[in-house]
Amino acid sequence: MCREVADGADLALFAGGCFDVRAVVAGILPELRRDLPLDAVPWGNFPHGPDVRKAVAALRADGEPGEDAPRVLWSLCANDSRAAAALAVPFLIPVVADPDHPHRAAALDALPGPARARHLGVASRAEFLLHRTDPARHAPDGHDDYGYEVTAYPAGWSVAAARTAITANTPALVPLLNDPDPAVRVDASYVLATAADLDRVVRTALAGGFAAERDPMVRAAFALATAEITRAHPHPPTVAWLRERWRDEAEVPEARLAAAIGWLCLTDGPVPEELRRTVDALADDERAHAMEALPWMSAASGTGEPGLLRCRRCMLHPDGPDPETIFWNSLF
Repeated sequence: MCREVADGADLALFAGGCFDVRAVVAGILPELRRDLPLDAVPWGNFPHGPDVRKAVAALRADGEPGEDAPRVLWSLCANDSRAAAALAVPFLIPVVADPDHPHRAAALDALPGPARARHLGVASRAEFLLHRTDPARHAPDGHDDYGYEVTAYPAGWSVAAARTAITANTPALVPLLNDPDPAVRVDASYVLATAADLDRVVRTALAGGFAAERDPMVRAAFALATAEITRAHPHPPTVAWLRERWRDEAEVPEARLAAAIGWLCLTDGPVPEELRRTVDALADDERAHAMEALPWMSAASGTGEPGLLRCRRCMLHPDGPDPETIFWNSLF
């Protein structure tokens, strides 16, 4: 399919067929369970499919998966080749939902990548939380805002398939927001931020979690996840809530910064001077490096520039020098 599309074939001819990862995922979702046979899907129909099947098998097993299993899934997403990784999502969710599974953390780390596109190194106000969560809005022929992956596979199909699987399994993932491990709570919020939250189940769970949460980094994660969900599904009261959070001097700095960034991405007016002063005062080097623990921040980072500082520069000081440009210019 990829070869024919690259040669000019009409992609619509393949929509809904055995090469459409959206259709394949939709076909197995009703049967989703931990022992679903891997061969229930045609891995070989998708770029790098056999490699992903092997990685998923390792993550589902009780033995040591080795470093290669999660790295395979992460690298494919980082290299803009998500089709087979999206196919892995329904198989990883039961692993993630099992608190006793030995590879739960590794599976959770790999889960959100296929559901996101064009986010690495992105820190501008217009694009940082740009999120298209409704798979139904993707054109059936794949000609949407995502374009094509490096393999010529339609990127919109991959992202829609992964988000459909996450959305369908929201009830299994929401309890992770109350997990005893703060890292799991952070990563779960990053996954759930990609769900199509038309009934506001995720937003409600995040609000309840934020109210009870005492860990500063988790509070920041919940604020960013709330902003991302709200960008996909506008909700003016939540925009106002985020404004209150960054203005609240009693709030922990990490959450104030996350709320400020999230609020900026949900509004299009001039940056308030109060917000600029708040972010400039709180976003020091030490806190920026600590907040790299948040997947939003680590994804936004650039060469020698933590994600928080990159967001501050791109959103509040866009005319300032770009450390990444300076770095690359110094090599030539």
